[in-house]
Amino acid sequence: MKKSKLQDPFEQARINKGYGEMNDQDDPVVMLLCHKDVRKSAHNYKTFISGATPGRIVVPSEVNIRDTRQVPFELDPPEHGKFRALVEPWFKRPLQSEYQEQLKEQIYTAINTVLSTGTVEVVNEFSLPIQSHALTLLLNIPFSEAETWISWGTHVFRSEETALDGDKAAILYDYIDEQIEHAIQHPGEDLYSVLLASEVDGRKLTKEEVKGVMVLTFAGGRDTVINAVTNSIAYFAEHPESLERLRNEPEIIGNAVEELMRYFSPLTQMGRVVTEDTQVCEHAIKADSRISLCWASANRDASVFERPNEIVLDRKINPHVSFGFSHHNCLGATHARQIMKTLIAALAEKVDSIEIVDYKENVEDLDEFQRKVGYEKIHVKFNSLTK
Repeated sequence: MKKSKLQDPFEQARINKGYGEMNDQDDPVVMLLCHKDVRKSAHNYKTFISGATPGRIVVPSEVNIRDTRQVPFELDPPEHGKFRALVEPWFKRPLQSEYQEQLKEQIYTAINTVLSTGTVEVVNEFSLPIQSHALTLLLNIPFSEAETWISWGTHVFRSEETALDGDKAAILYDYIDEQIEHAIQHPGEDLYSVLLASEVDGRKLTKEEVKGVMVLTFAGGRDTVINAVTNSIAYFAEHPESLERLRNEPEIIGNAVEELMRYFSPLTQMGRVVTEDTQVCEHAIKADSRISLCWASANRDASVFERPNEIVLDRKINPHVSFGFSHHNCLGATHARQIMKTLIAALAEKVDSIEIVDYKENVEDLDEFQRKVGYEKIHVKFNSLTK
């Protein structure tokens, strides 16, 4: 079996009953596995809410390590819409040509570096720096600030010792508090300053609301982007013909990005809290219990996707849910897509082949399911394209 392949551990449960079950810190979760059920429930914000106790809709739950509500992620309409409308124009900035040129310079520099250094550990030496450096563009702050974030590792709430590390989370919260205070004293054109100067319902945002947006921005797009970049590198290592095709058909790079995101599903699932006794997949769910929208399972649903377990680079119809669905679709999706498009274009232009030297998989334990989500480490050698 190819090293880059991601199996679908949900297939039989999805076909046989449509759901799975897992215990998460004694707060059980019913996992919705079918594409139609995931999308329908994501749209039904009255029965399946996001505005529960901060941290509870995340799987694994973060209620024990944070009490800051991530904004607008952990809000429901109409409050969600007000904050979404406020921040969405900022998060669409990756569509601007100047932003794209700066991102291109960052990513091409990263690839030129690994082409000259021999073997590289992709997760920490390539994907993490790309994600962190790109985040300086999204926040509109100095490039050098990325070195602090790189030092945190691949996840802001998890460490090698524990899946939920309160001490590590405190580092992020303290850092954001300091940056907010700095922006109050020295306002500029960065995201902190823009948020502090913004209004909702005729009032300025509180420091806690600003913090909520910033925690979401740091946490939401970190390991997901790292997984997407790393898995794509592994895929191209084992499918040089795909890299060659994208070199010859750059017009399908956009389709390829969507397909890689569908297949790899960098975020397995996201939860909701049930407001009333209800049923999903003929399974009774009690009020104040949790469901999860299993994006990774929905993205392999054969009733929606032809050849779901294959990467079809030019897939035309691709209603994947890797960036969520409905009003809570990922705020950072434009930024993530631009990173992936730029990366693939750069790889096609500069890299002839990639060799996997060694690797260790990152496998999530979801009780009845074990899902490979990416790699803890993977060493590769990039070989330059000679023209």
